[in-house]
Amino acid sequence: MDTFAIAGRTPQMTRIPMVAWSSRRSDPQVEAFLRRPAVDPAAEERARAILEEIQKGGEEALVRMVRQFDGVDPATTGLRVSAAEFVQARRMVDPAFRKACRLALQRITRFARAGLRRSWQWHDPAGAKMGERFVPLDRVGVYIPAGTAPLVSTVLMTVTLARTAGVPEIVACTPPGRDGRVDPALLYALETAGATEVYRLGGAQAIGLMAFGTERVRRVQKIVGPGGPFVTAAKRLVYGEVALDMVAGPSEIAILADDSARPDFVAADLLSQIEHGSGHEKALLVTDSKPLAEAVASALESGLNRLSRAEAIRTVLGRGGVLLATVSSLEEGIRLCDAFAPEHLEIQTRMPTRWAARIRRAGAVFIGPWTPECVGDYAAGPSHVLPTGGTAAFFSGLTVNDFLRRISVMRFDRSGFRKVWPIVETFARVEGLEAHGLSGRLRWESP
Repeated sequence: MDTFAIAGRTPQMTRIPMVAWSSRRSDPQVEAFLRRPAVDPAAEERARAILEEIQKGGEEALVRMVRQFDGVDPATTGLRVSAAEFVQARRMVDPAFRKACRLALQRITRFARAGLRRSWQWHDPAGAKMGERFVPLDRVGVYIPAGTAPLVSTVLMTVTLARTAGVPEIVACTPPGRDGRVDPALLYALETAGATEVYRLGGAQAIGLMAFGTERVRRVQKIVGPGGPFVTAAKRLVYGEVALDMVAGPSEIAILADDSARPDFVAADLLSQIEHGSGHEKALLVTDSKPLAEAVASALESGLNRLSRAEAIRTVLGRGGVLLATVSSLEEGIRLCDAFAPEHLEIQTRMPTRWAARIRRAGAVFIGPWTPECVGDYAAGPSHVLPTGGTAAFFSGLTVNDFLRRISVMRFDRSGFRKVWPIVETFARVEGLEAHGLSGRLRWESP
């Protein structure tokens, strides 16, 4: 195993490991890198205590939690963002941001409409009519992170989908600053995207508000959106009280590259996903070119030293959150990428489309050198709310259809019923459910 040193502000050097990986043998360092629990047990324990207090104590308990964890007093600031604050936010954001917001909203909306499921009907050979109806949910909750950075793009990537699906009530929760105010850019985006209620609180307490409601705030039917460890833990704990989109925790990226890739491109894209600030982000380079891996290591150091969030990145590096893996072939590289099941997967190789078609486990795939992950975060069209922690092996990213109920619809006439009755009768007999059989037999024997 090789390591590459990146200097910090102290004399101690941060080492980036480079390992040679093969699917034919296990590597303890790679296995440790791939293991990342979707939910932090310590965060889950604390989140459970917060949720139980809110569920039992209602708004009084919620206010205590907001004072303690958000550092603001709802008695002074109000829990719900007022209409006057939205007006003020409109005045404060600059024209360039308003334009970018509008253009991104258009792209996200077009993509969502293209993927929107439509109700359909089918006439079967027995003469029955069957199909599915898709109906928007009535009230959904969206969590918008704002701890280390106001994630304005997440507003558009969530609220826009709910609005496009036709959800009439869209509740958003986002952490306020220490002065109790919500970032003006966040408020502008929330209003533009179509949020109908916005509350200034974050963490597990925000999930509790949306899941359980209070005396003055009605509960939602589904909660979507990414968040830190406490939000992720709280979401999992309220599953069943409400529906959820997925487990979406610290950001992560994998890049499959060969010697045609530009080291500066690769390094910049790795850095883009470990700057978020939780310290638990993950970045993996998989390549069949050791010279590229070495060049990327050098580019990481030079790129890091130009960034204002360098200390947050060094925290990730110090925790082993970056790994450079060399493989004997890109086929082997595909196996490692699928084992990682990353939130984001970039493919920077010759014939990238060919390799993209081989990927089976990823939240989103970015093909070619001119499709960096940041395009997906801000402008492409698909939602950037994606599964993390390896859950891309069985979860998919957020779509407009996550805000719809699917209702099966069927209609038989007398003739159609008589054609399927023998099937019904047999299953009722085998399962020993006499009332099922009686329900059908009465119709079969009816004159």
